[in-house]
Amino acid sequence: MRTSQINRETNETKISLYINLDGTGQSTIDTGIGFFNHMLTLFSKHSGYDLNLTCRGDIDVDYHHSVEDVGIVLGQAICEALGKKRGIRRYGNALIPMDEALVQTAVDISGRSFLVFGLEIPSQKVGNFDTELVEEFFSALTREAKLTLNMQQISGKNSHHIIEAAFKSFARAMRAATEPDPRFSDAIPSTKGAL
Repeated sequence: MRTSQINRETNETKISLYINLDGTGQSTIDTGIGFFNHMLTLFSKHSGYDLNLTCRGDIDVDYHHSVEDVGIVLGQAICEALGKKRGIRRYGNALIPMDEALVQTAVDISGRSFLVFGLEIPSQKVGNFDTELVEEFFSALTREAKLTLNMQQISGKNSHHIIEAAFKSFARAMRAATEPDPRFSDAIPSTKGAL
């Protein structure tokens, strides 16, 4: 089983996270941030990853530390669960509509961290969630998971729809990229022999 359990505590956040890449999309999410919980639940469901996550952060200050640190820990857990990355497909992409919004995400489990964040979210908040934190989350996750992520918004006017399409397209792209490839079950998908 490709799983990881990570506990991380700082002066700003205390996070416990368990992930199973070969799950069925079951999740228990509690970050204290309603909209963020919703997005992470969507991510779990559409990636097929089982995800148990609790975060106790200084949300009385703002949501920045919690969102970024969850990105850090989730990225670390994905990287650890993938191990040497033998037998995975490596690449994944997904084009996902959410009403008027359309977002395309491409992923390369490359061992190199690079983020192209092409979302233009029109409002500063969805409820009480700062929309600029979406990029902070994906930046932290990309860095720690050591993956190349290119996320492009093709259309959309509603901030909630754009962000939801982004999380769903990321989930589906990750599902495709981390799936075992039965044709190359013990191979590392790189001519270098390492990722």
